[in-house]
Amino acid sequence: SLPFTVSTNELFSLFGAYGSIRQIRQGIASNTKGTAFVVYDDVMDAKAACDKLNGFNFQNRYLVVLYHQPEKMAKAQADLAERQENLEKLKREHGID
Repeated sequence: SLPFTVSTNELFSLFGAYGSIRQIRQGIASNTKGTAFVVYDDVMDAKAACDKLNGFNFQNRYLVVLYHQPEKMAKAQADLAERQENLEKLKREHGID
């Protein structure tokens, strides 16, 4: 839920207050704009940032800060593909384009 105009330096300032950052990767594609991955050197720093910044108002946007969970994301993608397939099937059955 990041503002599209946020700079990497602004993200380093915001998230760096909670510990040493190894890397920040901002989404640039149309489906990832407004997102970023922040990688800390220490997991406890990541926990502190997550605890303190989730729901924090940053540049008039309330942040959603979560731990990266690749297994959960893969399952969500599979579920989405299945739902889209079911939707297309229902459209064909009912003659909807």
